[in-house]
Amino acid sequence: MRGGQRLFVGGAWAEPEGGHYPVIDPATEETVGWAPEASRDQVHAACAAAREAFGPWSRTAPEERARVLARAAEIIRDRLVPYAELAQRETGATTGTARGMQVGVAVARFRRYARVEPAEWAVPPQINEAGPLGGASVLGALAIRQPVGVVTCVTSYNNPWANPAGKVAPALAMGNTVVVKPAPQDPLSVYRMAQALQEAGVPRGVVNVVSGRSVEVGEAAVDSPDVDMVSFTGSTAVGQRIAEVCGRGMKRQLMELGGKGAAVVFDDADVGAAVAGIGTTFSFYSGQICTAPTRVLAQRGVYGRLVEQLAACAGRLTVGDPREPDTVVGPVISAAHRDRVESYVELGRKEGAVVVAGGERPSHPARGFYVAPTLLADCRNDMRVVREEIFGPVVSVLPFDDEEEAVALANDSDYGLIDYVWSGDVARAFRVARRLRSGGVGVNTVGRNMEAPFGGFRRSGVGRDVGSYALHAYSEVQSIVWPG
Repeated sequence: MRGGQRLFVGGAWAEPEGGHYPVIDPATEETVGWAPEASRDQVHAACAAAREAFGPWSRTAPEERARVLARAAEIIRDRLVPYAELAQRETGATTGTARGMQVGVAVARFRRYARVEPAEWAVPPQINEAGPLGGASVLGALAIRQPVGVVTCVTSYNNPWANPAGKVAPALAMGNTVVVKPAPQDPLSVYRMAQALQEAGVPRGVVNVVSGRSVEVGEAAVDSPDVDMVSFTGSTAVGQRIAEVCGRGMKRQLMELGGKGAAVVFDDADVGAAVAGIGTTFSFYSGQICTAPTRVLAQRGVYGRLVEQLAACAGRLTVGDPREPDTVVGPVISAAHRDRVESYVELGRKEGAVVVAGGERPSHPARGFYVAPTLLADCRNDMRVVREEIFGPVVSVLPFDDEEEAVALANDSDYGLIDYVWSGDVARAFRVARRLRSGGVGVNTVGRNMEAPFGGFRRSGVGRDVGSYALHAYSEVQSIVWPG
């Protein structure tokens, strides 16, 4: 693709009308490649191509759609190393993360939705008395999952493989067609995914990819009259703007938005396990993940030990080039985002938080957008560093006295995506978990069950996906009724 990456519209690779822009490696500040800038007309053309392809694809047998997804999974798996190397250059992820959690998870998601599941189920028959609509009767019913139509998938920068795959695979499995608008910081990986799907036999127009730095590109992908649904992962502020457009057009929404996960640590918790779990905020994507346990609520009996051990954890993590085998914390995505994270740390100081680890820009490497793992202690729940999503390797800790206060503090948030509870009393942990107003709760773990529904309360999103829930998310339910 001489001169830069081309758009993928209607099964063809098209030169972008807006030219190209550089994709920057956040670890070295060097140019990775040149991404295409679509025009509004090109985005609408992609949506029109998806609309034209919807009829034939939605009528394709589910088994054949599954075979296409399975072939795509194998193609991506066979190219895991070069695909991961590109993802690493685009995102700054460590080698293990790029291979296992980015490309590896994408392979797993395509394989997952290559499994055909029943799309219809019987509804118990209803006995009707005679009335204005006719004589007495028994009515049978069948509920059927039908594809929504054309789905615009707006994806996040923190994982240019797993996030798009988690949208595209179930959407295609249900018979939808898609227009993918990747994050502007790292779109090149998503074009590799489109190439793999094309080679796997996806018909023309079923998958389209359009990118750009201009807000107009995303707006066109959402407001096109050919689009029936928008699946978005990103900030709450952008999600609200998308929701307004969807509301005017009565378009279906699936939104995975921001998070400010509370990690409730009781006195009887395994402190080492809690530190290891909370410490993933520093190491996993350098804190650029909405599910991170960034807001730590520690019972007073364990508060001092927890702060001490979290500070030690932050201090011993190797920050540096993500290609080096001993690196644990790579860069954040851009210079602008690094400045944003650093401004929050400074704000925390002004608000009265104590910086017990990090807080200064690393002196090494000399180039790249690095932020030191930072721990803020003695926080209050009214501080902005506690209430707002920072999206970086920054953890805030505040104390609580008893279970009631812990629940009240955890629920006093605009967000509600994933919370966590650490306690040696499993009955109490589950009791507290049920009282937390969040879409998911990890009990003594930060792990995820990849068949469990995923989504948020309040400003953390709308809808649920993952596993079979994603098939529901990308479908409408139709009822067919007949006389028995």
